[in-house]
Amino acid sequence: MNFGGFFDAARFVSARRHALPFLAALILWALPAQLARADQDMEIRIRNLGPALDAYVAKGMKDFDNPGAAVGIVTSDRLYFLKGYGVRRKGGEPVDTKTVFQIGSTTKAFLATTMAIASDRGKLDWDARIVDLDDDFEMKDPWVTREFRVSDLLAQHSSMPPSANDVMGMLGVDQAGMVRAMRFVEPVSSFRSAFAYTNVTHMLAQRIVARQFGATDWDTVVRNEIFGPLGMKDSSFTADAIQAAPNHTEGYRWTPQGTVEVPFTPIFPYGFGAAGSINSTVEDLGPWVRLHLANGKFEGREIVSAKNLAVTKTPRTGMNETLTYAMGWVIQSTPNGRIVWHNGGTTAYGAFIGMAPDKDVGVIVLTNETNVGLPDAMGEWILDRLLGNPEVDHVAERLKAAKAAFAEVEKASAPPAVRQPATVLAPLAGDYANDSLGHAKVSEDGPGLSVEILATGAKLKLADRGGQAFDVTLVPEGRFQGIAENIGPTPIGIAQFEVDQSGAIGGFSFISGDNGQKYPFTRH
Repeated sequence: MNFGGFFDAARFVSARRHALPFLAALILWALPAQLARADQDMEIRIRNLGPALDAYVAKGMKDFDNPGAAVGIVTSDRLYFLKGYGVRRKGGEPVDTKTVFQIGSTTKAFLATTMAIASDRGKLDWDARIVDLDDDFEMKDPWVTREFRVSDLLAQHSSMPPSANDVMGMLGVDQAGMVRAMRFVEPVSSFRSAFAYTNVTHMLAQRIVARQFGATDWDTVVRNEIFGPLGMKDSSFTADAIQAAPNHTEGYRWTPQGTVEVPFTPIFPYGFGAAGSINSTVEDLGPWVRLHLANGKFEGREIVSAKNLAVTKTPRTGMNETLTYAMGWVIQSTPNGRIVWHNGGTTAYGAFIGMAPDKDVGVIVLTNETNVGLPDAMGEWILDRLLGNPEVDHVAERLKAAKAAFAEVEKASAPPAVRQPATVLAPLAGDYANDSLGHAKVSEDGPGLSVEILATGAKLKLADRGGQAFDVTLVPEGRFQGIAENIGPTPIGIAQFEVDQSGAIGGFSFISGDNGQKYPFTRH
């Protein structure tokens, strides 16, 4: 929206004091009219988009074999468009506007907003050092430990590799353990110099926020400060809660051959807390988007100050020439305006929440399959149409990219082109230890090995690749049954044993498949 005329009139008034009463009245009359016309124009755009939107969503769901979705569009301080598509479960009941989905990393913006509320109340200073707020915080580099500030926690420039320590959570390590293990993570860049998307820093942030509010946990803060005031009655934080909801979707793991239903598990995303634990509906998320488009106000009440909410949307880390990361939000330049958005992806759900604040419009897309691009594509397509940007078939582009990425993973986990001699297994059995994961017991197991992480009970199957190298998969037993089904058959990494010149086994390194992070185990 262009306010140039308003500011020109203000300068005119300053220069000609005698015209003040007339011009002030003119401005007060013209500005609401201008705002009303803009709102009406956006409502017309949304209304005209309806048939094309239905067709595009249907096409996207078919191409990605996505069972169900929900879409909402907010403008004029209301949820103007609201619709469910497909089914909660293949062959099951239809999705409606109250159907519950996991929303993944769009949870991060809720964390950022609780930090802003804490700042409003004098409980949290954006520039405070983390070492002054959390005695257990430590990074590999002592200088980074000293200089890490509250404003760095969500800015994705920690110097750690992407997804640092995430695999620990998949193996059953709790949040405290993942946070403590930050001190063992080798940096891959200079502090604040490069974008690297992590979840573990958000677990630390939620701990700090809860402590500053005097709450037992971060979930309590969100219920009191956001869910309650916004009336988000169908939103929750646990696997038990989404399963107990009468109107919830089942989640699906995506493959190019089709989606596969997988069970809920408390390990992921719920074990990752504020990095991605919220369950919600498109109806509940409408007020959430309204809050942001209204700069912190909801139905006349200030929930969070515009000043501190703006801090969470201030660009902090460059991603590429058009994208920067703020705090739980990505800031994107488009031909016809700025977009503030974030996506969410769990092993079985996808989400997209995006807004064009200057155009007073926001979009919510929820899906019940792994986010390999569908909710993002639909959200981008809607915003492009509403802003008048060039038309792009984002679904086709994202599907092509998803298939290529899947093929790359399969290629990386395929047997080596040149087969190494089979590994002699017996000498590798024994007791090992790692600073982050603790003690592990390696045993012969048929043609390969098994590794038990003693602190969590997770068991890993090691399939011989030759040359003391093994593909690592998570064994679907006990409490790891669900997460193993969510991950699927793809190896989660490689184990490489180290043999010295005398033939003695010094240890092995578990190399995580998602980011190449090494967890070195020494032999005991």
